[in-house]
Amino acid sequence: MNKPPSRKQSKAAKDTQQQDNSPSVTIDVVAVEIPELTQEELRDRLHLERKVERAFYEAGKALMELRDRRLYRSTHRTFEEYCKDRFGYSRRQPYLLMDAAVVFENLVEKCDPMDHILPTNERQVRPLVKLEPQQQQQVWQQAVEEAGGKVPSGRVVKDIVDKIRERTKVPNPYQLGEICVIQPKDNPDLRGKAGYWGVVTHVGEYSCTVQCWDGDYTAKVEHLKSLELLEEDCKYMQQLCMRLRRLHEVASRDPAVDWLLQGLGKQAKPYLSSLQAKLLGAVEKEYNLVWRQQN
Repeated sequence: MNKPPSRKQSKAAKDTQQQDNSPSVTIDVVAVEIPELTQEELRDRLHLERKVERAFYEAGKALMELRDRRLYRSTHRTFEEYCKDRFGYSRRQPYLLMDAAVVFENLVEKCDPMDHILPTNERQVRPLVKLEPQQQQQVWQQAVEEAGGKVPSGRVVKDIVDKIRERTKVPNPYQLGEICVIQPKDNPDLRGKAGYWGVVTHVGEYSCTVQCWDGDYTAKVEHLKSLELLEEDCKYMQQLCMRLRRLHEVASRDPAVDWLLQGLGKQAKPYLSSLQAKLLGAVEKEYNLVWRQQN
């Protein structure tokens, strides 16, 4: 014997019947047609895109004019201080932008008329800065090809430049005891050491260890410049370096000593003036560091 449907079952069946009997609803979807850009709008879009793409270039060009005309002189003593206060730049940033602007102008001459694919930020051209103009153009075109016809990343550009350097490396031209000046360029490990002179104490395949007044630094061949001194002058500066390092090792030295060390540590000359010699001798005497000339 079948049981009669419960109240819940009867209600569910009734609802289903009502749904089956309800009229169907048709919703019309209206397609919104997006109007094509006019010729004037296309021109405006291209113009604005170019402005965005070349923002770093315009910044670099403006910084060069500010620096060359010294338009910062009414408020700041140096260009670096001005850039830090006005734009929040690090000491290195304005020079990176100015270097990038020079590279960009070179690329425009050859690359822009051909495919209009140009760098859009400073990092993309940073690896090109030390290359010759023709090499810059060749590397950029190769990077565009590797990026599938699009703007390449800085990493793609750097990889190509590194391969070129591997093929064109030259033997280390420096010798032990030679006096060189450090030129940091894009090496962050040598930041703040621009203009320091030092004695070459180790010659590697493509780099040297240079002994300066405040420490030893490893620098690639391209980050050094020889003073091309005579052997006698090299010996004088080797001894001067030792004297400066002894003073730097004095833990309790007066801050004024550092001023003297920094000044002499950037004076890449094989002699001291009469006053400089007296000052250095007086400071050495103050800390019982009497120096005897070595033959």
